[in-house]
Amino acid sequence: MPESNRNIKAIAHIVGGPLAPQLKGTVLFEDAPGGTRVTVEVTGLPPYQPAQGDKAPVGPHGFHIHEFGNCEVGDPENPFQAAGEHWNPTNQPHGNHAGDFPVLFSNNGYARMCFFTNKFKPIDVIGRAVIIHQNPDNYRTQPAGDAGKRLACGAIKAASSF
Repeated sequence: MPESNRNIKAIAHIVGGPLAPQLKGTVLFEDAPGGTRVTVEVTGLPPYQPAQGDKAPVGPHGFHIHEFGNCEVGDPENPFQAAGEHWNPTNQPHGNHAGDFPVLFSNNGYARMCFFTNKFKPIDVIGRAVIIHQNPDNYRTQPAGDAGKRLACGAIKAASSF
């Protein structure tokens, strides 16, 4: 890896859309040996609601990198479609996309999580977006895990320091 790409950091400021206007937070991407350390902290997540009948549960919340760093709301009933689909640079089946992340569990609206991925470096995700979904990702349904509507979005940008 070129020296100029080492220790690159990236950040996304998450903002809720019309379906969850109270949702906000930050996702940090830090270079780590062999991959990236991802740290997320969000507030305003909707409370968990179990599945009923043919309705999916609300939460735990699907959490992904999407193709484009465009967080325009667009249709308020189906927001953030301009972010595109899940980021999947190696054409893997869903559940193994580079942009597939663990779900976020709401703890009275709050979630904080840190994890490691070896699927990308921070420089690779600059210009993409992080999306938080209404429903849990099932990690099976193709191409996107049936995670439901997009509640919040944050464009990923280069960051010199946190």
